[in-house]
Amino acid sequence: MTVDLKKRGAQSMAVLLLLTAVGSVAAAEAQPLNQKLDLSAGRTAGIIGMLNTMEGEAFSGVSIEDADVILVAATQEAVAQAQAWQADPWNMRLMANVSEFLYVRDGAGDQCNIVGKMYRGDVAEIVGHENGWTQITSGNVTGYVKDEFCVTGQEASQLAAAVCETKATVQTGGLRIRREPNEQAEILTAAAQGQQLTVDTAAAQTEGWVAVKSGDVTGYVSAQYVEVAVEYGTAITIEEEQALIAAQKAAEEQAAREAAAAQQSAKRQQNAAVAASYDDVTLLAALIQCEAGSEPYEGKVAVGAVVVNRMRSGSYPGTVQGVIYQSGQFSPVSSGKLARVAASGPSSSCIQAAQEALSGVDNTGGAMFFRRAGSRSGVVIGNHVFY
Repeated sequence: MTVDLKKRGAQSMAVLLLLTAVGSVAAAEAQPLNQKLDLSAGRTAGIIGMLNTMEGEAFSGVSIEDADVILVAATQEAVAQAQAWQADPWNMRLMANVSEFLYVRDGAGDQCNIVGKMYRGDVAEIVGHENGWTQITSGNVTGYVKDEFCVTGQEASQLAAAVCETKATVQTGGLRIRREPNEQAEILTAAAQGQQLTVDTAAAQTEGWVAVKSGDVTGYVSAQYVEVAVEYGTAITIEEEQALIAAQKAAEEQAAREAAAAQQSAKRQQNAAVAASYDDVTLLAALIQCEAGSEPYEGKVAVGAVVVNRMRSGSYPGTVQGVIYQSGQFSPVSSGKLARVAASGPSSSCIQAAQEALSGVDNTGGAMFFRRAGSRSGVVIGNHVFY
């Protein structure tokens, strides 16, 4: 019976020491990336050595009841600590603590290939650690980031609160936004269901209400009718970034074309209308669709104006058909494209542009020719220059 008691006591102490080691690992994971505890083989070897050198006499005064109480208490405390650590998602999240962006590489080293970027405000899930680098996954990016430029745990949570926008998603229709946090306050406006409102995190907080930005002022909505969440960004791949840059450039170019077209619209001249039949309108609209179908509306009118300006010049035939079918003038005629478009019916915008041109509208300054923009000087409308 004495041997069994000593054995039970030793087993309990062994489990206690191992739980202490496990608790140390959890504590290490909760530390900042650059302050990890040293849990090398040398440290854990000390625990194993302690177990190996225990003498049976050391446990002669340990009762079964005492050992069990110690074991249960230690187990409960370790489990509680582990559960508390796991309950906080930020212990496995990371943010780039940079002013602009942080490169994500395909390995743990400065010489490894760049596979993506984490911008300020982006959040990543931690996969593992390796030699001063952390392996992460975020968006469509999996790779490594350098620890010295990152924060995790509560530091990451605080950084997210500082740099990320907090949104309140409206859960009901016609939610009233009030000037003050009470039901008798003036109504500023109403928000639709599903609408996202920006939370004013700098405003004073009142229980049961959420401060939101409404135009240039701060308003308040009832907390029970909104779902509040911080909007985190995610890393982007190099390919995704290149696509975004291309899309932004295309949008800027389109905006520039539309601005130029709008400016040209203000320079319209109103000349006398020319006589034209229904077939003339259809034929001219078909030519406009062939030559400027993807151009802004002002570019369509300009192509029609070129035909009408030729009719007026005296140097070309005086009819729509005569100008369009004159040999060697418009390539869609010889390719057969013009006939196909005319037969199937031009788009409504091209018909409207043809009607405007035949009514005497000229936004080209009297031009009788056009070609791709950039090839010569003249009036640029969309992708064409008129001269």
